[in-house]
Amino acid sequence: MTDPSTPSAGPIVRTLSVPSADLRDALADVSPAVDVVLWDFSDAPEGFDPAQLDAAVLPYTGRAHLDGALDAAPNLRLVQTQSTGYDGVADLVGPGVAIATAAGVHAAATAELAVGLALASLRGIDDAVRQQSEGRWHSARYPGLADRRVLLVGVGGIGEEIRRRLVTFEAEVTRVGSAARDDDLGHVHGSDELVGLAPDHDVVIVITPLTGPTRGLIGREVLAALPDGALVVNVARGAVVDTEALTREVLAGRLKAALDVVDPEPLPEGHPLWSAPGVIITPHIGGNTEAFPPRILALLKRQVGLLGEGREPENLVRKGPWD
Repeated sequence: MTDPSTPSAGPIVRTLSVPSADLRDALADVSPAVDVVLWDFSDAPEGFDPAQLDAAVLPYTGRAHLDGALDAAPNLRLVQTQSTGYDGVADLVGPGVAIATAAGVHAAATAELAVGLALASLRGIDDAVRQQSEGRWHSARYPGLADRRVLLVGVGGIGEEIRRRLVTFEAEVTRVGSAARDDDLGHVHGSDELVGLAPDHDVVIVITPLTGPTRGLIGREVLAALPDGALVVNVARGAVVDTEALTREVLAGRLKAALDVVDPEPLPEGHPLWSAPGVIITPHIGGNTEAFPPRILALLKRQVGLLGEGREPENLVRKGPWD
């Protein structure tokens, strides 16, 4: 996070586009130096020349209609996502354009869904819902989350929020990052240790960003190394988990899965994961709660203030002109 009292050599952003009228109106008076305009990328912008655009806030979800849209803004200096992940965003703009994310905005909501999915599966809530629809009462003992050994793959902001909640439920948490290291909370294992760690864990929760090295990270070897009955929870990006390998393990009755993200997304009609026993699928709703609008607005207000003064914005994952 940038200290607003510290100047940073960077461009003054004078025109910023946002994808909704609500955001435009809420940000209009934040900085007299920044003109906030409306552009949702579904059509050509009205009332301003996109060649004059310095920065753009992308829509919250979906990018199908964004390919080529920003070509009309050749002088763009910054794109701001409304998501924590930014995979694919670099493909929309040139290499000199900065990219900022909404890191922190979705942390609490995504963490509560990760733990909620784990609880729902481990306490048999998915089974109970199916039985309710059949008018059937069937009591059984399920593993629960207390005393489960959880392998948490991802130690960023959302990963830490998940860890804190898991500890509250008295789970044993092993953290995995891109490389082994120690921090104030103890040891972080490297992702190259996953196959060796997997046999000793009952649950894997995935919250690592999708990058080249993490694509397919939870693949055939890691999944095969998990013990029978283990649960895979994915709240990261679908492609971090090998869908084909996971499907084989689930259909064999060896593993269970609780997935907020899948690959491809959505799964095709008739895909076996839709109806497989032991699988819960939610439609990529990790950060999409009523906590989102005020939190994203607070972040964007801070960004507009910084940009209007030529200061470095928060959450830059690619520096662009602020390098």
